Amino acid sequence: MSIRVGDTVTRKSYGNDIVFMVLSINKEKKTATLQGLDVRLVADAPLDDVIKINSERLRLEKEKSDSRNRESLRLIQQERRLMREKNHWLQAGYVSREEDEQSLSFEIPGSVLHLDGDSRYLERCLSVYQELGVPVKGVHMVESEMPRQIGKLLKQHQPSALVITGHDAYRKQAGGEEDSLDSYRNSRHFVQAVIEARNYEPDKDRLIIFAGACQSKFESLLKAGANFASSPKRINIHTLDPVYIVEKVAFTSIRETINVFELAKNTITGIDGLGGIETFGTFRLGLPITDHMRKQNR
Repeated sequence: MSIRVGDTVTRKSYGNDIVFMVLSINKEKKTATLQGLDVRLVADAPLDDVIKINSERLRLEKEKSDSRNRESLRLIQQERRLMREKNHWLQAGYVSREEDEQSLSFEIPGSVLHLDGDSRYLERCLSVYQELGVPVKGVHMVESEMPRQIGKLLKQHQPSALVITGHDAYRKQAGGEEDSLDSYRNSRHFVQAVIEARNYEPDKDRLIIFAGACQSKFESLLKAGANFASSPKRINIHTLDPVYIVEKVAFTSIRETINVFELAKNTITGIDGLGGIETFGTFRLGLPITDHMRKQNR
């Protein structure tokens, strides 16, 4: 069966574990460039190692992915309800019976600047940010450009949290040493971008940084100044994991720290792919909410 651009495929040599879309084909080298449908992975593979999947496998993969996403969203929505219940009790002493059915307070979640090396992944992330009510500005930029542009973008947008992501890979099969940044596709660029961001804002609670992608060098990203990063076990991470990380940042009170175990629970990949350090949230509660504010929010 001939392979064409746009086909959904797997790799025989990896046990057909990950579903990819074919981005391009090099007829001279007889290779295909593949992009993970759900994981942040771009890989080159020999055409004779690539097999097109049938519609039933694609349907099952989509159902599995949708189920994981729904579970992450369910956990997030559950935490939001608990947070609002807590806020309700905090203001209970000030609420009259007539006002009891409507909150006196208003919410200001932290804002996010999301830099992504892949425009398709960025579009998908922005859709979920919108669904979750996270204020965000998304910028598509190749990973090598991020260190040069990060200072200007931070000054322009003044975010509470910064996401630096895209594609990465640990080149173990090419004889790469795990401790060397030269063994990773883009970890060096992510590390340098984090360093530049910390030159702009050194305080880890005034600018909260998530950095990394599939198989990124977790330890170097934290050492450079990231609060959260991938990938402790050098595994692939899900496209939406950075969103679920900074959603927790945006909706955790500035009075409270984020529990890293709780943070990983809301992601799809979990603690093997994502980790970080104790960090204060960026969410602020205000009161009272005025009638004008209520009208604007309708």
